[in-house]
Amino acid sequence: MLTETQVKAVLPLALDGVDLPFLGERMRGKVRDIYRLRDERCGDRLILITTDRLSAFDRILGLVPYKGQVLTQLSAWWFAQTQDIIANHLIALPDPNVTVAHVCEPLPVEVVVRGYITGVTSTALWYQYSLGARTIYGIDFPDGLHKNDPLPEPIITPTTKARDGGHDERITSAEVVEKGLVAADVWEQISTAALALFRRGQELAQRGGLILVDTKYEFGLAADGSVMLIDEIHTPDSSRFWIADTYEERIAAGQEPDNFDKEFIRLFYAARGYRGEGEPFPLPPELALQAALRYMRTYEWLTGTSFEPAAYPAAPRIEANLRRWLENPC
Repeated sequence: MLTETQVKAVLPLALDGVDLPFLGERMRGKVRDIYRLRDERCGDRLILITTDRLSAFDRILGLVPYKGQVLTQLSAWWFAQTQDIIANHLIALPDPNVTVAHVCEPLPVEVVVRGYITGVTSTALWYQYSLGARTIYGIDFPDGLHKNDPLPEPIITPTTKARDGGHDERITSAEVVEKGLVAADVWEQISTAALALFRRGQELAQRGGLILVDTKYEFGLAADGSVMLIDEIHTPDSSRFWIADTYEERIAAGQEPDNFDKEFIRLFYAARGYRGEGEPFPLPPELALQAALRYMRTYEWLTGTSFEPAAYPAAPRIEANLRRWLENPC
């Protein structure tokens, strides 16, 4: 893995976005630049360029070098580990920051699977439980739970996707179907898949010395109506990971578990009074540095391989690799 000095040297070069007019119009998401490639020979494709933008509290806080590469490469690794559970949208990886994906219709629900009662945002189990709620997402919880306790079994707490700077809406599994967001048979299929994905994620995280605490899955419908796993999976952006060896010791001491995901950034901001309302203060460079090191370390623990990043600046490399891929996109 890169040293702290090496990462600090590239902080100013972190990838904020890539404008590639030859691909068409760019759609800018929170952490990705997205292009739709229309090709009569091979069919339409989505070009997903994962930037180094960091989003927390549904706000873009700043840039974390190498984050985009970790998210792209780690998601691809997870897709390979879980393709026996459900099909995914990955077609090719022409660059360490770039995913070529199938075009599909994203479902308007994010499927969050939780194994512990934790979190600091308004959609988190512990945040609501600490305010006195005992029925959360339509699920009854007993008295006497403590922050960061494990749940008897993983549970699904769906939310709608945040839009226009708003926060995710808390809904129940029953409301997903009642409101017509997802058909009943499709919701049953993705609920079953989500729990199976989470169990696989827990097993592989444990092998790497980590605890998979909770995670977000997104699904879409392919042109033939089949369900497909999309977006990213089990990365430090989409999942919460704790260090297994220190978990019990830190809980006994009344401390937060060692977080190797972006939750430690939320905790940093929350400790200073920010919980997502209004404009956040910029991500401090030292925090960006520590986030980069944690993202790379998480990659190595999970995959068991060394993270070998591609060099900065990234934009010229991405353009060259995409032009090369376009010579034979099928």
